[in-house]
Amino acid sequence: MSTKRLPSTLLEASRYFADLDVATQFVAELRWPDGPECPVCGGKEHSYITTRRLWKCKNKECRRQFSVKQGSIFEDSPIPLDKWLVAIWCIANSKNGISSHELGRAIGLTQKSAWFVLHRIRLAMQTGSFDRLDGEVEVDETFVGGKTKNVHKTVKVRKGLDRAGTGGKAIVAGALQRGDDDGPSQVRAQIVSNTRHGTLQKYVHANVEPGSKLYTDAHGSYTSLQGEYEHGVVDHATHYVNGRIYTNSLENFWALLKRGIHGTYVQVDPEHLSRYIDERVFTFNLRKLTDLERFQTVLGRVAGKRLTYEQLTAH
Repeated sequence: MSTKRLPSTLLEASRYFADLDVATQFVAELRWPDGPECPVCGGKEHSYITTRRLWKCKNKECRRQFSVKQGSIFEDSPIPLDKWLVAIWCIANSKNGISSHELGRAIGLTQKSAWFVLHRIRLAMQTGSFDRLDGEVEVDETFVGGKTKNVHKTVKVRKGLDRAGTGGKAIVAGALQRGDDDGPSQVRAQIVSNTRHGTLQKYVHANVEPGSKLYTDAHGSYTSLQGEYEHGVVDHATHYVNGRIYTNSLENFWALLKRGIHGTYVQVDPEHLSRYIDERVFTFNLRKLTDLERFQTVLGRVAGKRLTYEQLTAH
């Protein structure tokens, strides 16, 4: 790692990573703590080509040259690392997200390139955790999509938008484990196909450890969970809090998610909504870290994740 003091603000990060040798070394040491490893054969014996910032594998059967970008979200990108790292800093530490137009203007990319960069970074933000939540867990669902009050009635009929404004919107289910002395509350969320009994109960079983204290609203799909969980129900028709039984913490997360989508991105293609959800989940769960720590966490997840433009736009 460079002997220079690590950055703690966006301005310092921009200056720090302006030196591509420093940027390359920084990413390499995060990605390969035990030294660079050939992504083709796994060999650790190599030489370094300073003028091109490439390593060359010394394995006689390989002899491949490789960069710090190979086998990561950066692969095949002509965008230099200094811009990539500033983009990661921006999105990892933004409270409500950053649009591709804003990022493009800030670091000198076209809107199209900035949009692609942001989606690659969101891929790195995915947690991929299979551990179930426990303790006190709130579960709820919400509808995400454009407001329909000003949509012409013929368009509502064509798109299946109902009078409540929920038809045609994406349904997102979430679970929040309340914080304790060991750490702050943690959330996870994903798109589900509907709010039927089988769908929501399957989500609960996949994300909440049996025996946990489970708190939901009075939605009928959450009935019959009492045997597996200490299930507490709050009926929002009469009150929102009943002692420890409430879903307000998860409702606050929904507000943050929608503020980012409607306030920053304005309109999100349903095909890409899951990545925007991953972004908000990441920033919420790591909200107690410093800007540098969140930035390093994203960089620690870039390896082994590829997203091509064809994959991103294939729908």
